[in-house]
Amino acid sequence: MKFDSPATTNPIDNLKIVGKPTDRVEGPLKTTGTATYAYEYKDFPEKPAYGFVVGAAIAKGRIVSIDQKAAEASSGVLAIVNAANAGSLQTGKFYVDRMLAGPEIDHYHQAVAIVVADSFEQARAAASLLKINYKSSKGAFDLSAAKDSAETPHQGQFGPPPKTTVGDFEGAFSSAPVTLDETYTTPDQAHAMMEPHATIAHWQGDKLTCWCSIQQLNWGVRDLGSILRISKENIRLISPYIGGGFGGKGTVLADLVAASLAARAVGRPVKVALTRPLMFNNLTHRPATIQRIRIGANQDGTITAIGHESWSGNLRGGRPESAIASTRQLYAGANRLTHLRLAVLDLAEGGAMRAPGEAPGMMALEIAMDEMAEKLKIDPVQFRILNDTQVDPENPDRPFSTRLLVECLRAGSSRFGWERRSETPGTKRDGQWLIGMGVASATRGAPIAKSAARVRLSARGTITVETDMTDIGTGSYTIIAQTAAEMMGVELEDVIVKLGDSSFPESPGSGGQWGAASSTSGVYAACMKLREAVCQKLDFDPEKAEFSNGRINLGDRSVSLGEVAVGGEMVVEDEITYGELSEKYAQDTFGAHFVEVAVNAYTCEIRVRKMVAACHAGRILNPKAARSQVIGAMTMGVGAALMEEMVVDKRVGFFVNHDLAGYEVPVHADIPYQEVMLLDEVDRTMSPMKAKGIGELGLCGVAAAIANAVYNATGVRVRDYPITLDKLIDKINRFYP
Repeated sequence: MKFDSPATTNPIDNLKIVGKPTDRVEGPLKTTGTATYAYEYKDFPEKPAYGFVVGAAIAKGRIVSIDQKAAEASSGVLAIVNAANAGSLQTGKFYVDRMLAGPEIDHYHQAVAIVVADSFEQARAAASLLKINYKSSKGAFDLSAAKDSAETPHQGQFGPPPKTTVGDFEGAFSSAPVTLDETYTTPDQAHAMMEPHATIAHWQGDKLTCWCSIQQLNWGVRDLGSILRISKENIRLISPYIGGGFGGKGTVLADLVAASLAARAVGRPVKVALTRPLMFNNLTHRPATIQRIRIGANQDGTITAIGHESWSGNLRGGRPESAIASTRQLYAGANRLTHLRLAVLDLAEGGAMRAPGEAPGMMALEIAMDEMAEKLKIDPVQFRILNDTQVDPENPDRPFSTRLLVECLRAGSSRFGWERRSETPGTKRDGQWLIGMGVASATRGAPIAKSAARVRLSARGTITVETDMTDIGTGSYTIIAQTAAEMMGVELEDVIVKLGDSSFPESPGSGGQWGAASSTSGVYAACMKLREAVCQKLDFDPEKAEFSNGRINLGDRSVSLGEVAVGGEMVVEDEITYGELSEKYAQDTFGAHFVEVAVNAYTCEIRVRKMVAACHAGRILNPKAARSQVIGAMTMGVGAALMEEMVVDKRVGFFVNHDLAGYEVPVHADIPYQEVMLLDEVDRTMSPMKAKGIGELGLCGVAAAIANAVYNATGVRVRDYPITLDKLIDKINRFYP
């Protein structure tokens, strides 16, 4: 099926099952501990061995020698795999990091060996006996120090152009009556998902099967084939349940490569799970940024010039953090500039983390908008509304497909009680607590991609859906089941969904906020094909036949679905592809975040008291799942604002707080009342589902709303995240009346 014109009325519009706040269909498996995750598979022809990954003890340099005699003699050891005996390896197509290093070392805790033994404890003990002699060399670990050497990166497959200009930004900015020119920083951040990276690998001849934790299986088979230099047709990845990813499990990383190499070396299945302290420096992370934002405006608040420059660092050949993405489209302004620069750093690879680009970019942009509103003496909500645009600011001939930013700001401010905000910072108090309110706009792109599915109809009238789409805790199983049930006119319990197997038809997987809209559209296409096959078998007109209550009805004829398949299971497969609507229309999601904080006037402890999000993301396929996604993202935004920071030891080049004790994330006590408003308006240009993703929109802008609330409470403007009490305590006036 090709989707190349705006959607008209179709079976999804019946909304008998789609659009309802449906419980997770796989929920009972997860809550009873019977959902099987990557490291938990047990049914193998022989007992699996265990691999323990050893990370480099230096950040830059080379391995001079490895003495592994003691390790090899240790109890239960089967093999020790390193770069010298692993065979020729390449890199994948997405990450530039080498998943098994040697002799050259690119960053701290880069994998340098895998010790394989009969038990995990034996492998770990033997790993401690390896004697690796290194020669260190000078590395670059400090973004601020490397800033001047940063260069404009090449345009990559993902992300915005590295530099854009519209009009005469410099001239308009210099002549603007009111201007802002400030610098903001965001730190390195970790995905910190619950499930560690884990894989069980098993070779059968030249065929490799891996039970793993991968968000995008199509990328996974491609990249593993590239790294191991084998045909991707010989690889099968199985990943039905993933315990969180946030972009950190997008494709192949060290666990999958280590397990594959180890299993090949010992000739039996091998289990590998990365230890938590290794994950922070071995895997990918959200890289730090330095961002300069300049805004010029007339006295009436109309933006005349807006510029956003961002610096980030990565391994050589890596991608920049595209922090300028939101600024290209969020607000009007005739004269515009965006510019990315990338420095080479010898830290673990910077990669995608929930809302890459937009999340850190809006941490800066939305503070700048607040500062500009104050300079203009305009309410921050009204300032954003005043500069709304219904067309792409860089291309006025390209309208937004749907854009309800103003509606989100107005609805959110009303529900939140924005009128209670004090215009003068530091003047509202509750006992020893200073009270402040903040707002930020939200936007995130709404990409959609080719997706396929296989649908089966049994003689019992049940529908089985197969696609390699994954569920990282987002609700994929449920919305796919809802889609199939709606399309085929059956109850939800009559649908079986099978996900996370690369042998199934290909989807784009989970990531980039494209998973929900793409995968359900692929299921829609397959179900339309099944409807046509059923109608052809019954000699029904598919345009007139009604599928409902497990039956197909046309005129005075009514046949149960099961009857159609009595002679044998009916199986169809189809994919959905897209035309040029995304070029004709700017397809994005929008929202607004409102936050109330309390800051202790004496200790400067910050407490978030209330959060309201208003979101617009096309048709909401499942309001319960969508709300769950947004409140999770809001919680993540609290972490980004107030606590999350991977601290770099700039002397020796590694992230110091590389575990869940030192890397702080929000806990229940940190999170207040959260309310989510879903402005449900379909987008006919997206797909037959008329839906967009929402899982990353909920994060964008949250941290800035908190930062703005802290300023409103204290009068202290913090432009360097996270906002910790040490950045307030020597500036705050404790002697408020």
